[in-house]
Amino acid sequence: MTSPEEVLDYWLGDTPTNPASLSEKNKLWFMKSIETDAEIADRFVPVMGELAAGLAADWAERGARGRLAAIIVLDQFSRNVFRGHRYSFMHDPLSRFLMQTGLERGEDKELSEPERVFFYLPAEHSETMANQNLSVKLFEALTEEAREGYREFCSTTLDYAYRHREVIEKFGRFPHRNEVLGRTSTPEEKDYLAQPGAGF
Repeated sequence: MTSPEEVLDYWLGDTPTNPASLSEKNKLWFMKSIETDAEIADRFVPVMGELAAGLAADWAERGARGRLAAIIVLDQFSRNVFRGHRYSFMHDPLSRFLMQTGLERGEDKELSEPERVFFYLPAEHSETMANQNLSVKLFEALTEEAREGYREFCSTTLDYAYRHREVIEKFGRFPHRNEVLGRTSTPEEKDYLAQPGAGF
């Protein structure tokens, strides 16, 4: 069975201790790739189902990094595996629950900057203002606390948090999800989606 350590090693590599690795890992994290999506599906679909069925609680009880591994599989890998499909978002509620419980325990403070980014992303992926405000608060704190070598990376993640919140402030949802979720876009949303670089 896949372990939390395998998930973290694959996704984060040595970025928690080596900021020089961030530029290479950014390609894995934030660039669309059919090959990456296929690799993640091949390696991690079974454990994704197990986590959703209850294994997430076991991983979370192992501590901050176990919880983080569960969040990464449910919040990130689901977006790779089900890209372009409504199933991309099916584990978001569980991801947010794991994040929130971890925040209440202060577990995020035990993690490095790259680890904290993925710990916090379930809030950024939410379509509620409460979670968007939480996301900005978390990424502001992360950027302020970041070690040298990680500050630029954290500042970039904060910028994305602001941008996500702006979209929810304006539309109350992410218009780029409308098609896969079967939602009808408003004229204003259509104008937004027609802009270069709209969506995330």
